[in-house]
Amino acid sequence: MKTLIGILALTLTPTLALAESHGGTGDPDAGEKVFRKCKACHAIGEGAENKVGPELNGIVGRQVGHEPDFSYSDAMKAKGADGTVWDAESLMAFLEKPKDYVPGTKMAFAGLRKEEERADVVAYLATFPAPAE
Repeated sequence: MKTLIGILALTLTPTLALAESHGGTGDPDAGEKVFRKCKACHAIGEGAENKVGPELNGIVGRQVGHEPDFSYSDAMKAKGADGTVWDAESLMAFLEKPKDYVPGTKMAFAGLRKEEERADVVAYLATFPAPAE
């Protein structure tokens, strides 16, 4: 039994480390399913428009609080003013506990507790580049 636990620990440790740094380990298809929790407030994909939250095309790589035509909270604007960009690491932290990552955010969502779900959503979001202008 100890051997099996040791083997599992050695097998899972690299996977967990990659998920923490989000080295592309998320599953976009699974992320699409998890994203259903976000659809009440956010749109993504062709024709997406701002809702209660900003549309999320091109979110990966975008400076925080910089979606045109969206009225962000002062807290979110301040987070972006310090140069923070939505990359895998920042999205993972925000999606875990939005109000901890950006105290004062208007986002009412409590967060995604499961790291795998967060990684999957980030992978899904990454499949939607910003529209060409």
